[in-house]
Amino acid sequence: MGGLFVAIGDSFTEGVGDWDVRHPNGVRGWADRVAKQLSKADPGSRYANLAIRSRRLAGVVEEQIGPALDLKPDLISFYAGGNDLLELRKDLGQLLQAYTEAVERLVSSGARVLLFTGFDVPLHPVLEPFKRRNWVFNEHVRQIARQYPDSVTLVDYWAWDAYGDRRMWDIDKLHMNRAGHRYMAIQILNILGVRHQLEFEPFGPSERVGLVQSVHRDVEWLRQWVLPMFGRRIRGVTLGDELQPKWPEPIRPADGMKKMYRRRRRPLHEN
Repeated sequence: MGGLFVAIGDSFTEGVGDWDVRHPNGVRGWADRVAKQLSKADPGSRYANLAIRSRRLAGVVEEQIGPALDLKPDLISFYAGGNDLLELRKDLGQLLQAYTEAVERLVSSGARVLLFTGFDVPLHPVLEPFKRRNWVFNEHVRQIARQYPDSVTLVDYWAWDAYGDRRMWDIDKLHMNRAGHRYMAIQILNILGVRHQLEFEPFGPSERVGLVQSVHRDVEWLRQWVLPMFGRRIRGVTLGDELQPKWPEPIRPADGMKKMYRRRRRPLHEN
């Protein structure tokens, strides 16, 4: 009884931006929320999440696809390549080929595969070149989804107007915040045709920001997030280097995810 949902990828799937110390790695995210609702529909359902922030496509392929397929999932979500797109020296053709081969491997397992486009994030002009790479990547993802209509379900969130509101994004402007992750979970459950109890409360009127305040925010954003990000890339380090997957072994979300995490941490505090 109960199917197995396995999520693989990078920070998008790990849940970065939806900060919650009651969950592994300090984040919750859309995948945990989807798994919880799947468990309400079927208490026997299981869930694993192997995603780790900052992972590039090669890392996801090498570290996560094999272990994920060994679990024999019924549903597997795959979001990777976004970190590669932020490297202009990375050959886009090679990236698309590697992505295609990864999807073919997932499809051959017989699992239902969730693929995602990346949102057209309203970026500062300094990052504009990355948007064009994202457009090409997204169209490639759509083509693959059309190629495997019986195996692939596309989550085309590039087209969702709701994410045009900056209040769906964390302070770094690259990751969804709690509201964004919650909305993503709702949309995925709707696409899968799963009845759920999640609701999204519309935002009120947007806050008007003056020119001086807008410039100040951009300067702080560049200083606190963009420059450190590229600094890490130059040094060859990432925010995920010291992290382990949130849920490396299948769990039953119906048993309580926060409760399971507390039990997992308890020995650390007792030693």
